[in-house]
Amino acid sequence: MDHETCNNELHVAVQRFITERNWDRYHTPKNLAMSIAIEAAELMEHFQWVTNEQSIEIIQDDVARVQVADELADILIYCLSFLNKIDVDINTAILRKLRRDEDRYPIGRMPTED
Repeated sequence: MDHETCNNELHVAVQRFITERNWDRYHTPKNLAMSIAIEAAELMEHFQWVTNEQSIEIIQDDVARVQVADELADILIYCLSFLNKIDVDINTAILRKLRRDEDRYPIGRMPTED
């Protein structure tokens, strides 16, 4: 399965889930933006008050890894719902943004640890 098919299936699955529960009326741009931020905060809670090294250890724990994956899924579900709502193609949006970022952050401009 290619990425485009996978993305389309995810968009359809998310929209079906929302439609079957009659939640579309709640999925306004404002509410979706807020929900993305809320879910991102829930993801951050897993790593709050730990060092960078400890954060790597956290995701090596099977239970914590599933919890982190669930939070990431929540974020992406809301992102896909938002994209569906405003009729934006994620592939086009990401590739356009990466092209702009290539100009903004050319290779060698920022220091790296080599």
